Amino acid sequence: MSTDLGSAGGRETRELVHFVTQQTRFALINNILQHPEQLPSMYELEELNPSVSDATVYKHIQKLIDAGIVKEVALDDNQRRQGYPWKFYGLTEDGRTFLEEHNLLDAEETLQQIYETIADKPEKMVKYENAPRPADP
Repeated sequence: MSTDLGSAGGRETRELVHFVTQQTRFALINNILQHPEQLPSMYELEELNPSVSDATVYKHIQKLIDAGIVKEVALDDNQRRQGYPWKFYGLTEDGRTFLEEHNLLDAEETLQQIYETIADKPEKMVKYENAPRPADP
């Protein structure tokens, strides 16, 4: 799959739309979009997808990274705190553009509102949600 999402041809574009809208991958993209910082940790992604194994969540995030849709960002060593996550996942600029061009971001605001209403989040998830995040370059 092309990592330069903007230059994908017709067939490649259709394949990429199909790729990102696969159920688990699209759920993960939506989880990123609905997160308050749009940079959830792996633990948060796993908690938001209880019907999917942790290994499957990880595998699909890696596929989205390989496709250039998602990026992994990490805190600098001096910003890391014991007991808190230091790796986070967000959309790449090209990924966001690609999703916008194919009308796959239309529900972004609604997703954020739904996320705010999630009750009974585990204590660890609330802690991770409030963990320091890297400044998005």
